[in-house]
Amino acid sequence: MKNTIAAISTPYGEGGVGIIRISGDNAEEILRKIFVPAVPGDPVNRRMTYGHIVDEEQNIVDEVLCVLMKKPKTYTAEDVVEINCHGGMVPLRKTLELVLRSGARAAERGEFTKRAFLNGRLDLTQAEAVMDLISAKTDRTYDVAVEQMEGILSRKIRMLRNMLLDVLVDLTVNIDYPDEDIEELTYRKLFTGLDSVRQQIQTLIDSADTGRILREGLKVAIIGKPNVGKSSLMNGLLRESRAIVTEIPGTTRDTIEESLSIRGIPVILTDTAGIRRTDDKIESIGIERSKASFNEADLVILVLDGSRELEQEDYDIMEHVNPSRTIVLINKSDLPQVLSASEISSALKGARTVSESMKDIEGLKALEDCIVSRVETDTSARRESILVTNARHRDLLEEGMRSLCDAIDAVLRKEPLEIIEIDVNSAYERLGEIIGEAVADDILNEVFSRFCLGK
Repeated sequence: MKNTIAAISTPYGEGGVGIIRISGDNAEEILRKIFVPAVPGDPVNRRMTYGHIVDEEQNIVDEVLCVLMKKPKTYTAEDVVEINCHGGMVPLRKTLELVLRSGARAAERGEFTKRAFLNGRLDLTQAEAVMDLISAKTDRTYDVAVEQMEGILSRKIRMLRNMLLDVLVDLTVNIDYPDEDIEELTYRKLFTGLDSVRQQIQTLIDSADTGRILREGLKVAIIGKPNVGKSSLMNGLLRESRAIVTEIPGTTRDTIEESLSIRGIPVILTDTAGIRRTDDKIESIGIERSKASFNEADLVILVLDGSRELEQEDYDIMEHVNPSRTIVLINKSDLPQVLSASEISSALKGARTVSESMKDIEGLKALEDCIVSRVETDTSARRESILVTNARHRDLLEEGMRSLCDAIDAVLRKEPLEIIEIDVNSAYERLGEIIGEAVADDILNEVFSRFCLGK
């Protein structure tokens, strides 16, 4: 990490300002080589200075504002320089090339944040939250990322590790010094300590599904037989004409996917081809894709035509959906109705039913209430608690839970303390991997490779 790195840290393209970031021991030296301040003098720590970037022949490359930030109180905990150029590709490219010729090397993806982690400014969960913050599409996703970047999950994991460390200390003392005048470690005391940690880890694991939805989006599939209003529903939720709507059954022959935000919750909406028996080869392919979409969805909206009685095709679709994650929309309530909510309740027990017309904005709001409640049911109880949003964190928590349960089983069987210590230590290490206190280099490289350049 002794070398100095540099990258463009603002999005590529044209803009008012573009920033080049430099980090490392030679950052100040590089600045002195290429920057001529308008008022002669040495760079002042944390003071923005106006001047020009010049090349080896003293030709002006750009008119800039520069700031030098001395370690350790910087993003990377190293000396950092930021050069504010005009926001076009040519001045940014020319300035970066000059920085690289002056002794820096091009930064890898996420390398600035990786250095912040390796230098102890951030732990691994906080570093991962930085990318979540950058990629957040809704206010609620942003709020969760900010909490994690501020260390809410890290503090919880450290608390659990300290609880396990206390157990490990007691185990070690009783194993290595059984004849000393120390308090005997009873199996009851062991069980109490380990079970408390187990319950708290389980709470974190239980939050992972909601956390994944807030981070990646709620996958919603709109399904039903042809010409029941699926595409009209998608257009209504998007508030734009995205899908073609006609009275001809089978107009939609492939899945159409769009992203939107419904009251702060990111939603990935998929309009599917109408499901029916057909000899049309192209339509058949679309129908198979429809089935795959609703099998992968977090929530399914089954659209039925309220002006028509249920047909065999409707029953066939109902057989393939999970009622607990299905909303049945009885559409076209502006027409004479022959289909009732009670009939749906008996045919698909456990599914929520909404009877509205998608031509009416109030009907759309009623459906949005049901969609939001799929997430709100979980998040309302967790509003003041911690959400696990990262798949890596969830997997390590589950691995730690397995080791912890093995340790508790061994306690209940009153097995030797040496056996119990192995499983407790395994759980302790898995929790450490979450915050980066015990993690392999290849895992670190994988985590930071997902970052953008310049961050």
